[in-house]
Amino acid sequence: MIRYKSNRQLSLEGFHLPFGGKLNPENRWVRWSKSIPWDDFAVGYYNSMSSTQGRPGKDARLVIGSLIIKHKLNLSDEETVLQIQENPYLQYFVGLSSYSEKPPFTPTLFVEIRKRMGGAVFSSFEQAILNRIDEKKKRLHSELAEESEESENKGKLLVDATVAEQAIRYPTDICLLNEAREISEQLIDELYHLSDLKKKPRTYRQQARKRYLAISKNRNPGGKLRRKAIREQLQYLRRNFRHIEKLLDLLARSAFPLPHNRQRQYWIIQHLYEQQYTMYKGKTRRCDHRIVSISQPHVRPIVRGKASHKVEFGSKLSVSMVDGIALVDHFGWEAFNESTDLRTQIEYYKERYGYYPEVVLADGIYGTRANRKYMKKHNIRFGGKPLGRPKKQTPENADQLKQEKLQRKQDALERIPIEGKFGQGKNGYRLNYIRAKTLKTSEAWINSIFLVMNLLVLFRICCVQLKKTLGFVQLALLVKILAKFTDWLMPVKSIQLVAG
Repeated sequence: MIRYKSNRQLSLEGFHLPFGGKLNPENRWVRWSKSIPWDDFAVGYYNSMSSTQGRPGKDARLVIGSLIIKHKLNLSDEETVLQIQENPYLQYFVGLSSYSEKPPFTPTLFVEIRKRMGGAVFSSFEQAILNRIDEKKKRLHSELAEESEESENKGKLLVDATVAEQAIRYPTDICLLNEAREISEQLIDELYHLSDLKKKPRTYRQQARKRYLAISKNRNPGGKLRRKAIREQLQYLRRNFRHIEKLLDLLARSAFPLPHNRQRQYWIIQHLYEQQYTMYKGKTRRCDHRIVSISQPHVRPIVRGKASHKVEFGSKLSVSMVDGIALVDHFGWEAFNESTDLRTQIEYYKERYGYYPEVVLADGIYGTRANRKYMKKHNIRFGGKPLGRPKKQTPENADQLKQEKLQRKQDALERIPIEGKFGQGKNGYRLNYIRAKTLKTSEAWINSIFLVMNLLVLFRICCVQLKKTLGFVQLALLVKILAKFTDWLMPVKSIQLVAG
């Protein structure tokens, strides 16, 4: 249920400290809090909650501020709560009225927060940031007395795709089958305790464990040894499935006798067995919707062809970037061709800004004939090589070809910031190590990282505007001083002329 509360920024003098003194107004958290549109964020956050049902929820600023602190400092859920509990500046940032030694909430609440904050909530946050940046830009243009010419297309749209890797163990077929076998053995034990059988079904678990360790400790097992180990684990797993089915028939209950998480594991290992058996019989190493983690069956292998690692395990993102603000336009767990998202990303640009971009800067994979035809229809220039065979250089077109080559080089340089944004997310905010477990929480985790990076861009824009505003104030004071000094010199000069 929504608990309404004003999200206006408290004054530093109103924040009470039990040990005396006052907060430093130049602290980074104090300055950053002033640039964040808390009220707009609260509206978007409360839209996902009921106004009549459920217990009263935590204040929106406390929840969103804690999420920002967590991903800005790369903290765990428990460490985030402890940092807020110990730091008065962080308590001021999340909107508390005075310093409190009690924790703001339990760390487990972060899981519910991530489940609640879906794509619609983060879309409202993105729109609030874009609106605030638009206000700042209009204010700067009015102060600088600059009037931009109205044109049909404006701005540069940078697009690219990346993979946000999940925190899972590197998957191998033998390891996955061994884990599935151990889960099936646990299911047999639990079902046996519920049944009236006097003798537990035989599973050969010790022998299967020795077989697995023999191959896993081998540094460079050959193809025949790997195939033999996979066949053995498949046989052990198939035998365990037969025992489980017999135990379920003996219990003869309408519902699955074990908890839902156990039933879910049973479904997953059955599906994993079918995939591994199909690949084993077909002597292939790929299959559709391949499971690479039993705890996170939604994670998929995505082939990227990078130099460091050719395959990444996680979700794939299509990202568009304008003036440093990076927005996730497409989020998916299956591998997809990012060039198919270009039209949608251009239309999103039109919805956000009211006009089409002047130029699109992207990889060569986006330069398909269909995309080029679409961009040409809307008078959008594509910053990439033209299709077909290169033109033959002649004295007449030498200058034109040189200019086009320089333009392509400049476009390639201007596309670097989106690659840098991915590097900032992965190296600075662990975008390549997502520790959430479910689909919803992983998506919220990734969107929170992009939210923090965009808020930092908004903070820099606010700082630039503040400096320019201070510059205008200083210039106005200087003009007034010079005017007064001139008025004081005029009588003195007239007295000197009379005396002369």
